[in-house]
Amino acid sequence: MRRVLRISLRILLVLLLAAAALGVWKREEIMRLWAVNTLFAPDRIVQNFSHMDRAFLTTPVPRGDGPVSPLPEGAPYDLPDEVETWIEERSVTALVILDEGDLVHESYHLGTGPDDLRISWSVAKSYLSALMGTLVADGTIPDLDAPVTDYAPLLEGSAYEGASIRDVLQMQSGVTFDEDYLDYDSDINRMGRALALGRSMDRFAADLEARDRDPGEQWQYVSIDTHVIGMVIRGATGRSIPDLLSERVIAPLGLEREPYYITDGEGVAFVLGGLNLTTRDYARLGLMFLQGGVYGGTRIVPDGWVDASTTPSANTEPGRIGYGYQWWIPVGAEPGQFMARGIYGQYVYVDQVNGVVIAANAADRQFREPGVNEENIRIFRLIAESL
Repeated sequence: MRRVLRISLRILLVLLLAAAALGVWKREEIMRLWAVNTLFAPDRIVQNFSHMDRAFLTTPVPRGDGPVSPLPEGAPYDLPDEVETWIEERSVTALVILDEGDLVHESYHLGTGPDDLRISWSVAKSYLSALMGTLVADGTIPDLDAPVTDYAPLLEGSAYEGASIRDVLQMQSGVTFDEDYLDYDSDINRMGRALALGRSMDRFAADLEARDRDPGEQWQYVSIDTHVIGMVIRGATGRSIPDLLSERVIAPLGLEREPYYITDGEGVAFVLGGLNLTTRDYARLGLMFLQGGVYGGTRIVPDGWVDASTTPSANTEPGRIGYGYQWWIPVGAEPGQFMARGIYGQYVYVDQVNGVVIAANAADRQFREPGVNEENIRIFRLIAESL
């Protein structure tokens, strides 16, 4: 009996040691997974959104060695009372307003500050669109109607086979993808956990096999489409997105702080939502698009691409918000009024008609409630028209 007990204790000790060794070996992955599962917790969300490098693997996007581009101060803009109320109700963390390029309002809330590198979420999609425009213009990617598999052969045999570059730019790939952030088992949340565990986003995209419809038939917001755009760009250039974006977009903008991307375990940038910048630097992208792709006297993005990407071209439902090449166009917008938009209240709103750019960050856990996006747009229009 004693012998059996000794053997059992030895086995238990070995198992405990093995479990401890596994815990040390997998500690980083376990901590990242825990961080992802608590990313949007009420008591953590604000600080998490300013410190995403604590939850994910990251890589810098070099800002270059040029000077910081000026944002001249203009006449201070007094926020209307309803904008103040909106800031509180929507858990806004930062608001930067430019009027004809002049900084007329800047405020930070809920313990955040001007140096915070705030997570972009899907605002990052519009940065990737700008990069794509430069590659189309120089002939690196000459034909948007070419199949994505021409540049990303890993996607052969997946749901993306037969989809064109234009299809994925317009979110018309037809790929089945559940974007419900409130469903633990949705595709978007499965993707987030895979990212946290250091798995390959290329492989995640290539493993998607189901379609709701044929490519090009109908718009449906599918975030993984943007990762496929990144695969196309990497395949066409043989370079990483952080290096290309730095060279062609970030360095020419003269940012204040060096941005960073969240990455997967292979070091591939999470281009569909993993860019982190200061709010003033988000506003600089908006100012460049306000000026038709020119910034500081230098053309960064072709004028034709600015127009094409911010014009509603995707086949959305009549009367619904419009979509171009990774940019949103509000219902009832005049030409030149468009926005980049991310979950939980991230926006870069551009109004060429009134000469206004609004960059907003938030930690709005009610962002999916009916009417919230429409109310945000109404506030942006109120600001733009009252300046």
